[in-house]
Amino acid sequence: MNSAKVKLAKRDRRRAKIRAKIHGSAERPRLSIFRSNRGMFAQLIDDQAHQTLVSAHSREIKDVTGKVSVSGALGKVLAEKAKAKNITKAVFDRGGFKYHGRVQALADGAREGGLDF
Repeated sequence: MNSAKVKLAKRDRRRAKIRAKIHGSAERPRLSIFRSNRGMFAQLIDDQAHQTLVSAHSREIKDVTGKVSVSGALGKVLAEKAKAKNITKAVFDRGGFKYHGRVQALADGAREGGLDF
């Protein structure tokens, strides 16, 4: 097995362990993060209704440069969209990614924007 497949398999295992413990609802949706090499996606998901309530992508950020800075701004944008829909609390789902760098910056930006998790 090549190293890329091993790395993805490890992330899938971490993601499965996280998702077994975390569940979002309408009152407290799950803040799901996907990080790729080129961008980041963040969604607030109601797992009971199987519905995405709010979503944001790093392409929405135009005036900030640098991946970590864009991630922090993305967290703030997501929090603003959540406030518009009266969502103040969430459950954080890092999606199997380690909590540092861009994932941590997004979480900090969402907290600064007013989300509580």
